[in-house]
Parts: sequence; structure tokens; C-alpha cells
Amino acid sequence: MKKPWAGIRKGYGKKLVSIHAWNAWLVLLLSISGLLLVGGFWREVLGEGRVWLKWAHIAVGLVLLIPVVYYLLLAAKHWKRLAGKPSQKANVVFVLVLLVGWILSGLVLWQFRLAGPKAANAALLIHDLLTWVGLPVIIYHSITRTKWLKEPQKRSIRPEPNTAGEKAPGEVGRSHPDSSEPQPVYSRRGFIKIAVGAGLAVTLGPTFVRWIGKSLQLPGTADYLADNANRLLPEPVPSAKSVPPVGGGAEGNFRVYTVTDIPAFDNTNWSFTIDGLVDKKLSWNWEQFVQLQREVQVSDFHCVTGWSVYKNTWEGIPLSKLLDMAGVQTKAVMVKLYSGDGVYTDSLTLEQARMEDIMVAVMHDGKPIPNQLGGPVRLITPQMYAYKSVKWLNRIELIEEEHIGYWEQRGYDIDAWIPGAKRV
Repeated sequence: MKKPWAGIRKGYGKKLVSIHAWNAWLVLLLSISGLLLVGGFWREVLGEGRVWLKWAHIAVGLVLLIPVVYYLLLAAKHWKRLAGKPSQKANVVFVLVLLVGWILSGLVLWQFRLAGPKAANAALLIHDLLTWVGLPVIIYHSITRTKWLKEPQKRSIRPEPNTAGEKAPGEVGRSHPDSSEPQPVYSRRGFIKIAVGAGLAVTLGPTFVRWIGKSLQLPGTADYLADNANRLLPEPVPSAKSVPPVGGGAEGNFRVYTVTDIPAFDNTNWSFTIDGLVDKKLSWNWEQFVQLQREVQVSDFHCVTGWSVYKNTWEGIPLSKLLDMAGVQTKAVMVKLYSGDGVYTDSLTLEQARMEDIMVAVMHDGKPIPNQLGGPVRLITPQMYAYKSVKWLNRIELIEEEHIGYWEQRGYDIDAWIPGAKRV
């Protein structure tokens, strides 16, 4: 005779199997897409696809909330079934911490404008570290759990058999091959192959190599000044407003993204030029450029990937003043900006270039801008996302046609206004 609790246990087991399946696939998708998003190599390869991948990553992260919340509703029952199995309990706790950490940090990054700089930067660091820890664990879990296929009596989340000889809760026994036990909703072997293949390909591929080489300089711990490879003399002398920084010092941490290797400069290979449709072509070496009259501004710095650094004290020359020095011809409509890496370019309209907070910066918080952050000279565009803030700026050209910049060619908006920007 069928026992009254059999149907309940059977349904409970099916739910746990389904939750496990959904969690596995969603976490795998999030891990791989997250690594693709953070890797400089893949940023260039993906092009405009990176924008869509970012939103897909956010959407999958939100979907992950469903199985996690659903599991938490069943967690008490599952925990009872793990009695006497400390290793499985530890695994459950670890996975839950991983998933909850991913979800919470991801929500903060999604709403980084509301979270503030400290929370957003901490969330980004936590999110990345969990990815690097989580994906190898997923791969390891998938490989070591092959035994799970051969010994179904060890499955703590298996559906209970609906037979006359079924076991009471907590009793361990091997299911009969002809049992009516429903099969899992996915192939465990198939998942293992995909997880191992895709995970190792991404983890041990260009993303991981680049991360090891550059990202060990973790946000909040890197001493950029100590690592500055620029060798330009004389060093710029900060104004009274820069030391101490009138903005009180930057809040948040910069993350170093590049599309080339980080260049370094000295007095022999650095110069700054303004040419094109100008009345007078201007060119300076470092000794001359550092003597130009500089101004100080306090502004926020926003990256389109979700992080910000607030209250930066920048010291440099307003772009509008440099344009006035060269004299802009009437045919000019765009300002093309060149990076000293020899690859990156971007542009501003003349109206944008004359905004009062667009600055050719030489110092940050009273110190020379290190090469990791785009020094010795970089553009600052506080009302726009940072891909407009060209690093290693060394040439400005006035042109009469539209110019599509490096990331705009790969799907980013030509007008990179941040929400609430004072547009022209």
C-alpha cells in the first residue's frame, strides 16, 4: 500500500533536482560571460557584442534569483536529509555563499549610481574574485561528482522512488534499475563536458593570462605612483589647490582597462601637438608643456562598465583654452583625439570640447598621472563615460568630418553622456 508521505517526498526530490540543474547552468553562463566581460582581450574581440553580452549577463543574474529563493524555501527539509553528512553540508553552505555573494554584488553593480562609490568598487572586486574562485570550483565539482552517476544512493537531492519497497526518510538504499524514479532534467555527463571544456578554455585562455599579468594589481591595493613607468622631467609642480587636494582626495579605485600594452614615456619620446584645421599648428615637448598655465577642478570619473571614482582633483589645461591658442578655423566641426598607444582615438564636437570641465589633465590629487592611469597627459570628460577620456593623449586634430572612435566602432554610443549630464 502506498504510504501517505511518498508523493510529498517524490515531489520534493524532483524540485531539488530541478533547482540543482537550473543553478548549474545559470552559474556556468554567468561565470563564462563574466570572464569575457572583464577580459581586455575579449573586450576587443567582442566589439559591439560586448554591450549585448553585458545586458544578457545582468538578465541571467536576475533569473538566478528564482532558483536560489526557491531553494531557500526548501532548505530546511534538505538540511535534515544531510544529517551525518558534514562534507555535503559544507558544500551546500559554500555554494549558497557563492551564489548570494554573486547576486548581491551584482545587484550593487547593476544599480551602481544608487549604491555610491565605496559600495560599487567593493562589489566589483568581490564579484570578480567570486568568479575566479567560483568557476574552478564548479569545474572541480563537476569532475569529482562523476561518482554521483554511479552511486545514486549518495544523491542527497534525488527524487524518492514511488514503489512499495521505498525507504523511509533518512534511510539509505540503492534504487532498483526498474524503479519509477524520474530521470534528472539534464544529462550530468553532458554538463560535465560543457563545464570542463568551456570553463577551462576561458579560464586558461587569454582572459586568465591577461588577468594574472595585470589584474593582480587589485583595486584599492595598487600603488600606481610606485609603479609609474613614465620618466619625464621636470615633474609638474602642483598648485596650492592640489596639495592637499581641494576635493579631499578621490573616493573609489580606478580599474585599469586597455586595448594595448600600457605605454611608457620619457623626455625623448613624448610630445604634444595640435594641428588640422587650425590657424597655428602647436607642438610642445615635455619641458615646454609642463610650463603651461594649469587650472584645478574637482569632478567624478565614471566608467561605462559600472564603477566610478568620485571627488577627483584634476590639474591641467582646459581643452577650450588649448583650442583658442591654436585658433580653430570655421570649417572645423570635430575635435579628434589621439592616444600615445598608437591605436586608440575618439572625438568630441566643438561644442562638447568647449565645455568648461573638459580638461587636458597633467595631475591627479596633486601627483603626476602615472602611465597605468593614462599619464603623463590624459583627457578628462566628467559628463561623459570614460571611454571618451582618452589616455596618453598626445595629439589633437581639428577636422571637418565626423570621426567614429575606437569603442564607438565596436558598438558604444557616440555621445557618451552619463545620466543627468549637463549636455550642450
